[in-house]
Amino acid sequence: MREIVFAGSGGQGVLTVGLIISDIAATEGLNVTWVPSYGSAMRGGTANCTVKYCAENYIYNPSQEQPDLLLAMNEPSLHMFLPIVAPGGTVLVGDTVTISDDARQDVTYVHVNCTEIATSLGNPKGANVVMTGAVVKLMGDFTKEAAIAAMNHMFEKKGKSKFNESNAKAFDAGYNAVECLTNTSCVR
Repeated sequence: MREIVFAGSGGQGVLTVGLIISDIAATEGLNVTWVPSYGSAMRGGTANCTVKYCAENYIYNPSQEQPDLLLAMNEPSLHMFLPIVAPGGTVLVGDTVTISDDARQDVTYVHVNCTEIATSLGNPKGANVVMTGAVVKLMGDFTKEAAIAAMNHMFEKKGKSKFNESNAKAFDAGYNAVECLTNTSCVR
């Protein structure tokens, strides 16, 4: 069983990242759940969703337990969800999030400048897609090619295929950003 929590302010696209990962898992033949929580959570800047996927016949509990990975796109989300990340898990943060010196030491922190990357690609609203690529790379459960194909198919179903090329570039940039960061101080 794999569990990921995606969290940020409303409008940062964290629910969409969760949907993309869910679609990738379903396309790969896995059982998957996507449980969103926004509404009142948006007032605190912690709109979020939980995605769980596995090869077993069922997912016994779709609610948040101990995520293997937390994507925190803002400080309130980091503070709210960091305590539940599984020991040895990964915490992926965007450009506006700072990891304090007294943060948990039993998880790996990865920082990706998603807004900067998306803007440099001419796709300023694509920071969440950049982070989708980073999530796929960090989880290691899906190939980049299969993930991009599933993501594009999801957007095609929503009538948004005109963004496939720019989304694929943003995904690829996020995937490659993690590869570049693993040998630097961005990971501790």
